[in-house]
Amino acid sequence: MNERIIELTEINPKDFFGTHNSNIEQLKRYFPKIKVVARGNKIRIYGEQELLDEFEKRLQMLVNYFNRYNKLDENSIERLLTANADEDKRPQKADEVLVHGVNGRLIKAQTDNQRKMVIAIRTSDMLFAVGPAGTGKTYTAVALAVRALKNKEVRRIILTRPAVESGENLGFLPGDLKEKLDPYMQPLYDALRDMIPHEKLESYIESNIIQIAPLAFMRGRTLDSAFVILDEAQNTTHGQMKMFLTRMGKNAKFIITGDPGQIDLPRKQVSGLKEALLALKDIRGIEMIYLDDKDVMRNKLVKKIISAFKSIETE
Repeated sequence: MNERIIELTEINPKDFFGTHNSNIEQLKRYFPKIKVVARGNKIRIYGEQELLDEFEKRLQMLVNYFNRYNKLDENSIERLLTANADEDKRPQKADEVLVHGVNGRLIKAQTDNQRKMVIAIRTSDMLFAVGPAGTGKTYTAVALAVRALKNKEVRRIILTRPAVESGENLGFLPGDLKEKLDPYMQPLYDALRDMIPHEKLESYIESNIIQIAPLAFMRGRTLDSAFVILDEAQNTTHGQMKMFLTRMGKNAKFIITGDPGQIDLPRKQVSGLKEALLALKDIRGIEMIYLDDKDVMRNKLVKKIISAFKSIETE
């Protein structure tokens, strides 16, 4: 009799096994000729080689499903145990769910321009998503990154933004480095908490699968097999933007988001985002999506506020 040990990584065994190991018990019934022993994050299986191969393949399908949808129930297990092994690899359309978030939240593109972002990142490695506050550009970008990670298209997610108004001078703030940075990174944490269960998110951050860092920390790095998002890019300088864009490594996706109408740089400092939009607009492989007040998903007053300021700025 052959023995094989399968170790579950980056997954909570209690949630995956189900109440009183109900999910494992259902799996056992499908493979009556295999002895299955589940303890901790390890599953020991005993039986003929071909059956062990099939068991491991089906188990991986269950793990992929759990990672994507954050749940596993009797009906989904039954479907996956009887389905074609490639069923969970179907390509998604722009209007399909990007991520099954926490508490059953379905996260997908809500507007035409958000859907353009979904389509653009599929065929291009670099995307600029530019528009006013509340248009969902950052939230959609984070959802695309989480989807890519869950689908194993990339090995890590890197989220970055200029930490403070112009110079990322954090020394005057109280606390350690993490405490200094967290207020500036909070919008990115908020999006991730909607999409990834708390325990798994903490595990991803501890193991550096998800990295959240100020833009200055990108210097000198080569970002391979990563989905990288630069948020609040309007507050980058020429040098910072050039430094960031040239960090791109192999099998990487870059999304740069920003609002040219909310630049916090000193008055004589040119925004790196504005320069990049002009310099890179004709380069194949770089997409630029411009969101506007029609994409605002916040309180209906936000749309009116944006329109009111726009009318003042054009006078």
